Amino acid sequence: MYDYDVLVLGSGPGGQKAAIAAAKLDRRVAVVERRHMIGGVCINTGTIPSKTLREAVLYLTGLNQREMYGQSYRLKEDITVGDLAARTQHVIGREIDVIRSQFARNQVRLLTGTARFTDAHTVGLTDDAGQTTTVTADKVIIATGTRPARPDTVDFDDRTIIDSDGIINLERVPRSMVVVGAGVIGIEYASMFAALGTKVTVVERRDRMLEFCDLEVIEALKYHLRDLAVTFRFRESVASVERHPRGAVAMLESGKQIAADTVMYSAGRQGTAADLNLDAIGLTADARGRITVDEHYRTSVDYAYAVGDVIGFPALASTSMEQGRLAAHHACDEPVREMQPLQPIGIYTIPEISFVGRTEDDLTDARVPFEVGIARYRELARGQIIGDSYGMLKILVSPTDRRLLGVHVFGTGATELVHIGQTVMGCDAGVDYLVDAVFNYPTLAESYKVAALDAMNKMRHIARLHD
Repeated sequence: MYDYDVLVLGSGPGGQKAAIAAAKLDRRVAVVERRHMIGGVCINTGTIPSKTLREAVLYLTGLNQREMYGQSYRLKEDITVGDLAARTQHVIGREIDVIRSQFARNQVRLLTGTARFTDAHTVGLTDDAGQTTTVTADKVIIATGTRPARPDTVDFDDRTIIDSDGIINLERVPRSMVVVGAGVIGIEYASMFAALGTKVTVVERRDRMLEFCDLEVIEALKYHLRDLAVTFRFRESVASVERHPRGAVAMLESGKQIAADTVMYSAGRQGTAADLNLDAIGLTADARGRITVDEHYRTSVDYAYAVGDVIGFPALASTSMEQGRLAAHHACDEPVREMQPLQPIGIYTIPEISFVGRTEDDLTDARVPFEVGIARYRELARGQIIGDSYGMLKILVSPTDRRLLGVHVFGTGATELVHIGQTVMGCDAGVDYLVDAVFNYPTLAESYKVAALDAMNKMRHIARLHD
């Protein structure tokens, strides 16, 4: 007889949903988490703090209102880290309360400590005082997430030279910042600090940023970031960083030197599976601390599952939640449908980006014909009302069967708007549905109808020429 039917290691999005799903199936469930990390990295240092910080930046700088009230408009003149942290800590506290309440309502036991496997079906828990106890479980779901990757050559001090977790611990808003890495996290923070007035330089060894996104959208984002005085150094690598009493100097391999108050490394993330003593149950992790799983999120050990960032791509909170639910159902021998293949990507830059489905480059490389339909926010009444003259929605349509192949949104509400396209694509409704649908007016959602009519008119023009 085991102590628990299901033991979940980690209380982030994947672990939380796995625990709740197993509890709903009437299993005895416990979650292991460190005392000050309820909700995992997502709630405490990652997704929630960064997105809340973004909202605070937009509100306090008045950036979104400048189209209407002039470029000098600003809600607060001297924005401090305290101003930003107040909103962030409020939201984090509320989210932790929600998670604790959910666990309590569903009789999920919360065990505080650091977990390590000691034997088959057995996990040792070490508390803050160094005391270790053991618990046993029939099934174990590993959802321990990741931490920022830290190159060995960099002397991080969490003040001048930081990783993305250190952002929320800054003592003041830096006057200048070097962001190393133009991935999602790096570009999100670069845009936030640029909006605050920080002089930001982004260093990226590749030719472009966010390669998986639509090129037209990325060019629009780059234009807006340059408008916020962001400097880009593509095809450049940081060789070393020198720390000085009043800042740091990033030395590039090309010989350039960039001085800044703060250097933030956004060099990907490292899985934490190596901390779990996986050898004790016959499991291994790869060089990036990630665990390999099958289509049911089961590892090579039949009673152990893994979900979320610790299994690698796509490493999103949204997909991690669904992976946790599916893993719990499989662990409890409960039938469940597999995850939908259409998953939206949301990037909370300023302005934000979201897309679902294929990009123009994807389709061109695969020799799949498509037509483009575009709606620009400046042509929508709602776009004028909110002062967003740069936003756009693009749909990619198959001219043969009129299905939507991809939806790409840039601007206000992009991460919300994309779900309309996701639903249409998931239901195989196609462009005709959008042409015939009636949307509330004035809304940004009506951009779908405008884009659909644009694509339809282009296809009709081609058809007429063929007649």
